[in-house]
Amino acid sequence: MLKAISSHVFLNHRLHPGLLDVFARAGAQGVELFAARQHFDYTSRSHIRELAEWFSANSTEAFSMHAPLYSDLEMGRSGAPAVNVIHPEKSHRIDAMDETKRALEVAELLPFRFLILHLGEREDPWGPRALENSISALEHLRAFASPLGVKVLVENLQGDVARPAHLVEILTAGHFRDIGVCLDVGHAHLGDGVPAALTDLHAYVRSSHLHDNKGDKDAHLWPGDGTIGWEETLGGLQSAPQTPAGVLEIHYALGESVEVVGEKAKRAFDRMDAAPKAK
Repeated sequence: MLKAISSHVFLNHRLHPGLLDVFARAGAQGVELFAARQHFDYTSRSHIRELAEWFSANSTEAFSMHAPLYSDLEMGRSGAPAVNVIHPEKSHRIDAMDETKRALEVAELLPFRFLILHLGEREDPWGPRALENSISALEHLRAFASPLGVKVLVENLQGDVARPAHLVEILTAGHFRDIGVCLDVGHAHLGDGVPAALTDLHAYVRSSHLHDNKGDKDAHLWPGDGTIGWEETLGGLQSAPQTPAGVLEIHYALGESVEVVGEKAKRAFDRMDAAPKAK
């Protein structure tokens, strides 16, 4: 299992090489870039080049990018709508697709393997329209991402559209053999449980978001600080047909110092190394 970490933990900081150094010293083999413009400005070629130079000089890879959730500099607090590629209104879907493609263009200067995509917001209902819009969005994004060397992964969410069983229906109905899933274990824990999500998504998992919670809210705690069974979870992930990466996705609101993040990331990676290997 490739050991990686999302830059989301430093969302309140502009992402710069010094923060990437923290990840590398902790033992990260890969980084997931969180596309939020106040943190990682995917519209700035100078910012992209700055980070690309760091990755080209270091063994830690730019493994994936989380697609933007908002297009503004304040994560929606300015009133900007969410980036929702399956929004019921076509104009909103077009705007969301344009913003997602803008982020994908990062790969021209800073190559990465996967784009992690959300399908819908929490209140969006599941039904034929959501299925149709999801298939259409994935068809277009796959066609845009492929020449850039990027594959699309959909993430299980707490909303109805992106429940594990519905993701399987979307991928099956769209015949998306080259689109997989990023299994978010924290979201699964708040739903039907991690074991059930692993059962549903076993064949589709290509990456994972590793974080913990106590079953009450999506807290994005460090593994072991909540109630997820980590030995079972890591074993289940490693038994998938294509062993996924393990990407620590820790919440910036924990307010931990750069030094503490580095120490806790190293402990989490050590825990991943010590997990029983799949037979």
